[in-house]
Amino acid sequence: MSLVLDSSVTLAWVYGSETTPAILHVLELVGDAGALVPSLWPLEVANILEIGVRRNRHDAAFRDATLADLALLPIKIDPDTERYAWSTTLRLAEHHRLTLYDAAYLELALRHRLPLASLDRELRAAAIAENVVLLGI
Repeated sequence: MSLVLDSSVTLAWVYGSETTPAILHVLELVGDAGALVPSLWPLEVANILEIGVRRNRHDAAFRDATLADLALLPIKIDPDTERYAWSTTLRLAEHHRLTLYDAAYLELALRHRLPLASLDRELRAAAIAENVVLLGI
């Protein structure tokens, strides 16, 4: 695995207006060496795409095609996310004032000593404080 991938970077690939050269670089890294995501990642991504359907940003066919494309990428879902939810992840959320969802990405990057690809400002600040290498901007 090359990095921990969060939903903000994932969706920046999906929506072309949000794609940057740094985001495209992350996509190349994922394609070449794979990525690791917490078990909540599929729910987050699918939820945002479903909200896009409800808000008429795109249609259900776009949502479904996007999910099918994402399923082809070498992205591994961490089987141990919930094991750390009430301990390490909670402590990281408390210490950095993050949501537990965002703290799950940080915990995963720390546990596996991988860079974190995120566009979330608070998560990026927490990662810097924890000496996690950042990608995505």
